[in-house]
Amino acid sequence: MRQRVAIVTDSTASIPADVASKLHLPVVQLELRIGDEHNDERRIPHAQLAEAMVAGVPVETSEPPSPAFFWNYMDAAAAGVEAIISVHISEQLSRTCKSARSAAAEVDLPVYVVDSRLVGLSLGFSAVAAAEAAASGATPQQVMNVLEQRLRSTTQLVYVDTLEYLRRGGRINNLQAMLGQALSIKPLLILKHGKLEKYAQGIGPERAINKIIDAGVSRAGNNPVDIGVEHFQAADRAEQVLTELRKRIPQVRRAVLVETSAILGAHIGPGAFGVTVSPVN
Repeated sequence: MRQRVAIVTDSTASIPADVASKLHLPVVQLELRIGDEHNDERRIPHAQLAEAMVAGVPVETSEPPSPAFFWNYMDAAAAGVEAIISVHISEQLSRTCKSARSAAAEVDLPVYVVDSRLVGLSLGFSAVAAAEAAASGATPQQVMNVLEQRLRSTTQLVYVDTLEYLRRGGRINNLQAMLGQALSIKPLLILKHGKLEKYAQGIGPERAINKIIDAGVSRAGNNPVDIGVEHFQAADRAEQVLTELRKRIPQVRRAVLVETSAILGAHIGPGAFGVTVSPVN
């Protein structure tokens, strides 16, 4: 069946490489600078990033340059699709959509740049659902309907092991960070209105992790869902969380455990993980 729509996303979606390859889903890389080293995020090992963050080496993130989108759009046009849907990290968190729009203006084909208002696997599950619909031969409008439904219904929760990296990023002040560390407060965040906001907090990691599991189970309800846990240098903890979610959520269609995007890791720090609950259409 002829594919009428191409989907493009970015590396903050945390989509496993084999999944993206199978779906012919281009993933444009955001960029990361550690000290004097600057590269696509996929080329910088997580262990190297974590070590630099702990050592206090300056870390910066940036959107992909416009040509990175342009050449992916041109490849899609050459394949004969009718339209391109390019769905990306929240504009509240990155200028990636702006870069994509600049490239889209140079392409002689309809390119719809979508601000997902999400990041991580919440964006990833949505992009994959759209790519699966496109692969089935769906029209541009049908694919957009699938994408928008996923974006509206998906929940992204984040556990942060230390407040230090949120302080460095300016999301909390020094006093909040000092009090949080002294009291062993582990904040839980939720992606809301395109940005990370406080959802809850727990005293100590065990209570906080139980809270995020409870929240994931509550968000899933009895509906069929895709669930995912992504982590930054917290593999054992993330695996335990996914196992518990699978036990307690009655209708799990797909369960995914991945390392998170290094871009997200650079903001939330080592030991952090995210939980995504994405209702199936």
